[in-house]
Amino acid sequence: MLINCVLSTPVYIVRYYSPRSFFEIDAAGEVMHYSPYNGEVLPGYMFTDTGFWDTFRCLFPFLNLVYPSMNVKMQEGLANTYKESGFLPEWASPGHRGCMVGNNSASVVADAYLKGLRGYDIETLWEGVVHGTTNVHPRVSSTGRLGHEYYNELGYVPYNVQINESAARTLEYAFNDWSIYKLGQALNKPAEEIAIYAERAMNYRNLFCPDHKLMRGRNADGKFQSPFNPLKWGDAFTEGNSWHYTWSVFHDPQGLIDLMGGKREFNIMMDSVFNVPPLFDESYYGGVIHEIREMQIMNMGNYAHGNQPIQHMIYLYNYSGEPWKAQYWVREVMDKLYTPAPDGYCGDEDNGQTSAWYVFSAMGFYPVCPGTDEYILGSPLFKNMTLHLENGKKVTIKAQDNSDSRRYISGMQLNGENYTKNYVTHDVLMKGANIQFKMSATPNTQRGTQETDFPYSFSNELKK
Repeated sequence: MLINCVLSTPVYIVRYYSPRSFFEIDAAGEVMHYSPYNGEVLPGYMFTDTGFWDTFRCLFPFLNLVYPSMNVKMQEGLANTYKESGFLPEWASPGHRGCMVGNNSASVVADAYLKGLRGYDIETLWEGVVHGTTNVHPRVSSTGRLGHEYYNELGYVPYNVQINESAARTLEYAFNDWSIYKLGQALNKPAEEIAIYAERAMNYRNLFCPDHKLMRGRNADGKFQSPFNPLKWGDAFTEGNSWHYTWSVFHDPQGLIDLMGGKREFNIMMDSVFNVPPLFDESYYGGVIHEIREMQIMNMGNYAHGNQPIQHMIYLYNYSGEPWKAQYWVREVMDKLYTPAPDGYCGDEDNGQTSAWYVFSAMGFYPVCPGTDEYILGSPLFKNMTLHLENGKKVTIKAQDNSDSRRYISGMQLNGENYTKNYVTHDVLMKGANIQFKMSATPNTQRGTQETDFPYSFSNELKK
């Protein structure tokens, strides 16, 4: 992929240290790999040094847009991992490694197929994602689903059953189940086979505490864990607190809006993330971890962009009728937290995720929900940008009157037609597109405020 830019701000060159190739070409010109899973030398691709807890969010969607041929190889590598170990990886280094939570391989597999990638063994990958919903690796508890027995029976992983970071697991499992459901639909799997995943995709609701309008750990008897401090890092959550993880309903922002009492209340809670001071409770860790310190230094309230759980949150204003706030805060993050200096990263790069966030956001959109075909609008950084896609098509992005002080979208045209929606679709981009933004120093509080302009939410699909 080539990106051409004309800009009034410095150029940042981002480097991807991982994922990395774990295969070679033999004397006959065939692709071969050493399996870190069974110790054999076998044909086909293999990749390693990637953690899906980070990269499912936008690194792999970035590949699906601009480097699909590489991700086809990586999907083959995932299929080989399942064949050689019985599990899809969640964190490969070089084999299964006990690190982080979630079952986010499901999202990585689903998003690739749903974005049109082909040429690999999708049936083996389907078997792998389904297997992961009812199994956990016997030696690496972060591979598969730790606590699946509770989750599948109660609808959540309980706080008080000796499974750490239970709320984070529940929220990510629910999104993973939605991913499996959508993949199953695309593969024409029987409705009775995949219905359970649609049902479990709504399990996020089981952790919503109406008293606080936040996600909260829940005990096996159904009572919320107590005492509850929404500023406490870790505990029921992973490298974050309730203010960070409450927004991890990638597939159903409208459902979360409904739980909070409507768009007005939702927007107040979103605003509060930036208004709550950068206070914290580090007692779960026994000390201040670097992710906490980075939040303090960034000084954007309790918004902690230096770690992954909240990186999509700003874009959710597009679902709740106040898209101009997404435009403001996205530009604020790009301008303040990424700089061309030795300390120019606001936190963990983490396998390319934090770079991919910047590249997407600089283009003016971001994949809030991998598995949909939508990229949610933010604020384009450059006056002119051209994406040269692998299929030979071009996406031109022009932002008239763009500058540091003119970050708001006052109007937009897509392929010469006025466009009011708060997203652009993958199919439109892949066919080649001409996007023109008109930027302003003041927000347009009328554009993108109709529900017909809002992005996808699973609740809306279920109502049809």
